[in-house]
Amino acid sequence: MIVDIRELEFTTRGKGTYEISHEVAEVVRESGLRNGTVTVFVKHTSASLVLMENADPSARRDLEMFFDKLVPEDTDYFIHTYEGADDMPSHIRMALTRSSEVIPVNEGRMMLGTWQGIFLFEHRRAVHHRRVVVTVMGER
Repeated sequence: MIVDIRELEFTTRGKGTYEISHEVAEVVRESGLRNGTVTVFVKHTSASLVLMENADPSARRDLEMFFDKLVPEDTDYFIHTYEGADDMPSHIRMALTRSSEVIPVNEGRMMLGTWQGIFLFEHRRAVHHRRVVVTVMGER
């Protein structure tokens, strides 16, 4: 069994979804793994990961607008606002989504569905540098 762990860094341009499928697939390819799993983990409390539609950007935009309405930034009872109005909402949005995803790997390829992509979901308005750990486990 092989275990290959790598840390990737992504720079976001503020709130939104950023596809990272290609970078994760490259880590899988470079590992030489034939069969197993790849785990993707984001090391932040104000960004998350989602498996989402990757063909039509309007699906991701709808998701982003849904979260803006579900957890608005102008909520007057939030106490944790040290870093601005988007501080606490970004933590809640992260808690409602996921910090990791596990994807099966077969014959050296991630077994994502036809329209699935792996997305870093940035919940803050400002530019951020995000670290994502990719762990590939399985057999060559």
